[in-house]
Amino acid sequence: MSTQVLTYLFVGASFALYIGIAIWSKAQSTNDFYVAGKGVHPVANGMATAADWMSAASFLSMAGLIAFLGKDGSVYLMGWTGGYVLLALLLAPYLRKFGKFTVPDFIGERYYSKTARKLAVLCLIFISFTYIAGQMRGVGIVFSRFLEVDINTGVIVGMAIVFFYAVLGGMKGITYTQVAQYCVLIFAYLVPAIFISILMTGEVMPQVGFGSKLVDSDIYLLDKLDQVTKDLGFTAYTENVKSNIDIFCITAALMFGTAGLPHVIVRFFTVPNVGAARQSAGYALIFIALLYTTAPAVSAFARMNLIDSIQDQPYSSSPSWFKNWEEIGLIAWKDKNEDQKIQYSSGNALENIKPNYIEGKGSSGERMLANNPDLSNENEVYIDRDIIVLANPEIAQLPGWVIALVAAGGLAAALSTAAGLLLVISSSISHDLLKKTYMPQITEKQELRYARIAAAIAIGIAGIFGIYPPAFVAQVVAFAFGLAAATFFPALFLGIFYKRLNKEGAVIGMMAGLIFTATYIIYFKFINPTLNSDEYWLFGISPEGIGFLGMLLNLSLALILSSFYEPPPEEVIEMVDEIRRP
Repeated sequence: MSTQVLTYLFVGASFALYIGIAIWSKAQSTNDFYVAGKGVHPVANGMATAADWMSAASFLSMAGLIAFLGKDGSVYLMGWTGGYVLLALLLAPYLRKFGKFTVPDFIGERYYSKTARKLAVLCLIFISFTYIAGQMRGVGIVFSRFLEVDINTGVIVGMAIVFFYAVLGGMKGITYTQVAQYCVLIFAYLVPAIFISILMTGEVMPQVGFGSKLVDSDIYLLDKLDQVTKDLGFTAYTENVKSNIDIFCITAALMFGTAGLPHVIVRFFTVPNVGAARQSAGYALIFIALLYTTAPAVSAFARMNLIDSIQDQPYSSSPSWFKNWEEIGLIAWKDKNEDQKIQYSSGNALENIKPNYIEGKGSSGERMLANNPDLSNENEVYIDRDIIVLANPEIAQLPGWVIALVAAGGLAAALSTAAGLLLVISSSISHDLLKKTYMPQITEKQELRYARIAAAIAIGIAGIFGIYPPAFVAQVVAFAFGLAAATFFPALFLGIFYKRLNKEGAVIGMMAGLIFTATYIIYFKFINPTLNSDEYWLFGISPEGIGFLGMLLNLSLALILSSFYEPPPEEVIEMVDEIRRP
């Protein structure tokens, strides 16, 4: 059976499973739609949280980032896992005891302010749509490469699946669908990693193989990778390029930003009680660790295999995986020295090309690049980092069913997070903007109808992002984390642990963190990208890490200004006491 047929079978079976779960778990009330009736078992919620957490960024992009950045890529591992620990210990149990539906709901009630609620909704929508754009890109990549359909068709199919179980089932349908999606994605991630670990190091566990010697050799994998990358002009794989202060700030921004992500926080609203929230946090950490401890090994295996597979190979006999990914614009080659061989080395000659912006082929068969990049260095190859996990089984020449499994896993990761993000958008619009702000007279049935309409509209917008991806999608990832760190985390953390914080301090702190972080990132990423280097950055901190300073600014202003205004009403202080009472 061919790999493509197997892929259709695996993906079709997983989609049928998701639809079946959605029909079985149809939401009957706003309680079902927003928080799954608050009756999800901690183990199931742990799996759903892990699936919500591990988006296409974790499944597709993280290993690719680490594979190309080397040790500098560890900021993503430390930041994202550390952020989950912060969320689980400092926020999740208390927000569950609050007992409402959304993050803006907590901010609006805690700071007794419609302005704070509206500001929270605005931040939530921006963060969520930033992530959805990335998920839809992942869906398009998987469909176009493995199912050999147009990217637009793939995005539309993905939209239809998400529409079905998000609009029909709400949080109840999404939760149990995410349990299934977690099982698919973790199996799809671990199986090829185990295969490749055995082939390269003889070790079954990739985590052990990562630090082991290569088969039939006395050389350790990482020593070999260091030598190979240095020979090609790159920094050694296990060495840092970024400054210590930038590494610290990026890690901190990712940690605090991740702890403030609303689509993950809301997962802890779905369990029966505070004890179950703590248990589900523990289970989720175990489920997340399975992938995150494997990712460094996958990255090293992929980088080593990739170099071995293509370096100095005649283009005419280049591996099939290279040409397959070349056809959809995620790999490109320019024969600079006209020797008709692939020369992969350090350099930015092909860094600026965009997927699907490639015109025909040259005399040696090379892809012609539409934007005519600088050809001043020896690097002849552009490789999109997002293909590393998907292409890894092909590069290692694993069986077709493993390749098909990875395709299904990539779709599971993208769709699970997209559904969670779409739900928090629809919940915030129907509950926080309509029910709590502009249309307080609507009934529960009307609120549920508006929630479904909002979800449908959000899915349509997400589909547009997938079909016409904004050129800045990759850049605004930093925006999303920085914004969450600079706005949500201080408001949530101080709202729980500092009773004296009033609405003036919270709103001004959030706005200051938002304006400072957004201005810094927009300036260096969009207005003046030529100055985007440590020579011009504030204290040497990159736009990816500036959200940490935005968070400190928010915290400082909120604490200082609160002393100049009236303390919160007595009922708010009593609410905080109740949240914190064991």
